[in-house]
Amino acid sequence: MKKIGKNVSSGAEKVENAAKKRVEEDAAQAYSEAAREERAAADARFEAAKAREVKKQAARTEKGKKLEARAKARERRMEERAAAHSERAERRAQKAARREMLAAESDAEKKARLAREKRERAAKAARRDAERERAHHVREEKKKEAHARRVAAREKKKRERAEARKQKGRAPGIGGWIAAVTTLGAACLALATAVTAGALRMEKMAVQAENARRATLFELVAAAEMLDDGLAKLRVSSGAEEQRMLAVDILTNTAVMESALERIPVGAEADGAISAFINRTHMFACRMLQKLSAGVPLSAREKELAAHLYEGSAALARSLNDFALNTPASELGALFGGETDGLDARFAEWGEALGAPPERITDAPFSGEGNVEENGVEALPEIGEAGAEEAVRAFFEGYHIAEVRMTGETSARDMQCYNFLLIDEGGAEIFAQVTKRGGKVAFFDTYEACSVKNFDLASCDAVARAFLAERGMGDLAAAWFSDAGMVASITYVAEVDGVRCYPAMVQVRVCEEKGRVVGMDARGYLLNHQNSGRETQPEMSEGEARALLAPGLTVEASNLAVIPVGRREVLCYEFACTFGEEQYLIYLDAATGSEVRIFRVHESARGNYLS
Repeated sequence: MKKIGKNVSSGAEKVENAAKKRVEEDAAQAYSEAAREERAAADARFEAAKAREVKKQAARTEKGKKLEARAKARERRMEERAAAHSERAERRAQKAARREMLAAESDAEKKARLAREKRERAAKAARRDAERERAHHVREEKKKEAHARRVAAREKKKRERAEARKQKGRAPGIGGWIAAVTTLGAACLALATAVTAGALRMEKMAVQAENARRATLFELVAAAEMLDDGLAKLRVSSGAEEQRMLAVDILTNTAVMESALERIPVGAEADGAISAFINRTHMFACRMLQKLSAGVPLSAREKELAAHLYEGSAALARSLNDFALNTPASELGALFGGETDGLDARFAEWGEALGAPPERITDAPFSGEGNVEENGVEALPEIGEAGAEEAVRAFFEGYHIAEVRMTGETSARDMQCYNFLLIDEGGAEIFAQVTKRGGKVAFFDTYEACSVKNFDLASCDAVARAFLAERGMGDLAAAWFSDAGMVASITYVAEVDGVRCYPAMVQVRVCEEKGRVVGMDARGYLLNHQNSGRETQPEMSEGEARALLAPGLTVEASNLAVIPVGRREVLCYEFACTFGEEQYLIYLDAATGSEVRIFRVHESARGNYLS
């Protein structure tokens, strides 16, 4: 039998192999594409999962921030509630204190308070309007800045889109240019509108600020005129109740003037003299009110000080009133606007016109108190004009007097005097007062200049002691020195058993150029030095009294002293103390240790003075 073999010819095998290879390649290509698709899907799933995780993390962070913000807001609300509660409690306390004050005030005090509160409300309203205008201006400026930023951001985006189109080979069409030009025009129009509105508001705010300054100026003028009126009445008033009401008015008006002066755009150096005058007047009114409330009448020296303060207040009121009424609006606006230094110059000029305090403000403790207990002049025999002239000529024997003229009489509460004008060979004038009873020279002052310092304070003390001893005033202790310019002011008090007796006081002024006495005030000595029942033995020791002083005080010197308290004398321990850089004179009752009087020592170019 014949065997049939396979067809293994080369052509058939090649065809078969080629077909198989194509099948294998198609399968491999399909697998490769499936694998790529699977990897891409896996990568997409990974990125999606990562994005979800980032989103969850951001949500958790945002939630944490919200929780923290809520906690802070809750804490802030609790603090605000606590502050509001505290403020309400403080307002309730203030209202209670105000009700008590209103229940105790007099009609005059009520009238002064209502006037003061009205002025304060007007000033507060002016300040509130100015603050509101400033806040509005700030808001408008922020709006303009935000609008400008938005316009700049839109323009930047347009430029970026145009650049992107250019890079892709596409030029912007006419529609894009039209849109750009339209947007730019709208932005310019909005900016011009905002600038115009801002300029109008700025002008309005400037006008309101100028009006507020004018209102403050008129407030200062009104207070100055009321102060002038109060001091004018005080210098002729003799009733304690009327003087007390005038003192309250003076205190109120000085406070208003000080507040108004702080709101006027003037430098500290320019208004320094005016501020000092206001403070000095305020301090004088406080002391006067304390004395009157204690039933102690005003002394002649305090009346003289009131007259001096009146002269200053009258000059200041006239200057302020003339400035407010007669200065043109344009010049006033320039002055308040700070365009010139004229406002500082005006205030400095008015301050110089006020002048310095009179030398008699540099008094010793308890000066000018007048008669205390026994009147040493009333028991003396009365003399006539001829006897008074003889006494004054004898008193000034060494002064080379060429002419003596009697100019009238003075009737004070405690003594009556003849007034004389004396002229020496050099033409210098001396004003002197001689008591009608006893013919004693109680006061004199010389009108001549002392311009060179040839004598020191110790030499002036020796000159003054010799002068007083020659005229029968011995056994004196120097209690107060004040070197005012070229004149030394020395205060002596009678000394009994080592105790200084302040009611029996002599004040002497010595020219440091010529070394001679040019002034004396012996009224306190003449009235009080003959008191025979004066107590000089303390009931407690100096150490016991010193232990009662306030902590922090350093005692520099101490003495036993009899001081005037109203119309009686009190034996005290006098302590000259320092507290840091401040100096004080403190008087403690030698029987009880209680504080009777405290003086604060001030130093100035015109000598030391007390407050």
